[in-house]
Amino acid sequence: MNIDALFAHIRSKKSFLCIGLDSDEEKIPQHLKKYQHPVYEFNKQVIDATAAFCVAYKPNLAFYECRGLFGLKELELTLSYLQEHYPDIFLIADAKRGDIGNTSKMYAKTFFEYFNFDAVTVAPYMGADSVKPFLEFKDKFVILLALTSNKSAVDFQYFTSKENKALFQEVIDRSKSWGDMDRIMYVVGATKAAVLKKIRAQIPDHFLLIPGVGAQGGDLKAVSTYGLNRRCGLLVSASRSILFAGKGEDFAAKAATEAEKLQQQMEILLKEAAII
Repeated sequence: MNIDALFAHIRSKKSFLCIGLDSDEEKIPQHLKKYQHPVYEFNKQVIDATAAFCVAYKPNLAFYECRGLFGLKELELTLSYLQEHYPDIFLIADAKRGDIGNTSKMYAKTFFEYFNFDAVTVAPYMGADSVKPFLEFKDKFVILLALTSNKSAVDFQYFTSKENKALFQEVIDRSKSWGDMDRIMYVVGATKAAVLKKIRAQIPDHFLLIPGVGAQGGDLKAVSTYGLNRRCGLLVSASRSILFAGKGEDFAAKAATEAEKLQQQMEILLKEAAII
């Protein structure tokens, strides 16, 4: 999927919601345990209930890899279902990979060729040669970690240079030359909404993936005020607040209710910004 197709999908659905499929096997409703692939069944029902309200899904690889081959099979089934039934949905591998040379190339082949994701999150700490192998795939995106929403982000990401530039700003400035807005997006945590104004000054046209709305307490209005650009430029992610809104047999309906609430707020914000 290219950037024009993603923007068209945002305009069509009046939404820039990304739903994180952080599908914790221990938290899914008990009645699903009777299925051969319970996490896949959970995902499938959530997807069918929420697909009308979002433009992207973001499986977190940790929740599948921790269960070995069985978990990866459930990821594969989930992706196959999405690609068959919702081919316009943008698929993000929340993998946070980052290594050099042939290792990065193999990671890229895993996510872009085998699983056929549209994008993958990448940690840029090892520099350009750890990222560029991911950029060799046409119509695929690298989503670089710039500023994360966790409390310990301050341990390194705010280190300031002699020029009074924070490390996350340096990451953004240097990586801009590796690929344009059609190939690179950035992760910026929703709990850092006030910093978005500075980041938008650095990268006015790039898409930003904003996790942290929902269970982590991010403010959608503030994120939109500082983060929206002329082509939206945002994918705002919510995971637990949608996935685990209900614990019983009506879990999918409750997930849909939470997703629709966010979509309706996003529609208002998009109209206020004259994007739709």
